[in-house]
Amino acid sequence: MGLKEEFTSACTRWRLLTLYQKFEHAVILLLSGLISIVVALAVWNLVLKLVASIFLGEFDPSDYSVFQALFGMIFTVIIALEFKRSLLVVTERRHGVVQVRTVVLIALLAIVRKLMIIDLSATDADHLFALSGAILALGGVFWLVRDQDRREAATDEP
Repeated sequence: MGLKEEFTSACTRWRLLTLYQKFEHAVILLLSGLISIVVALAVWNLVLKLVASIFLGEFDPSDYSVFQALFGMIFTVIIALEFKRSLLVVTERRHGVVQVRTVVLIALLAIVRKLMIIDLSATDADHLFALSGAILALGGVFWLVRDQDRREAATDEP
């Protein structure tokens, strides 16, 4: 489909929306643009820090804190990209605004990022148990929501 046809189709869909749906769509597009800027800046910052640390000789592959910082930055970009993708799904009007599975997935990614960058020598066991409990709870919710989506998809098929 050409660009002109896509624009015409988008204008037709836009006219069919209610006032609140138009508002919701505009907010989602604004958020999507802002997140795109954040992702681009985060990737740029990641590249600059990595290149600078390599050329300045500060990049020590055997240093655990270097990998913590590097993977923390990478996971930040992944979390932002997943959030951006969830907004794109909403703009295509496949689902409503709140996607429980996506919110739980982003929360899981955030906790995994926290576990990757956490300093285990300065963290007490209660903190680690709380994070592991949160992961188990979110994993259970993610499994339940995925199972529910699978059952709904099976009933929708003829």
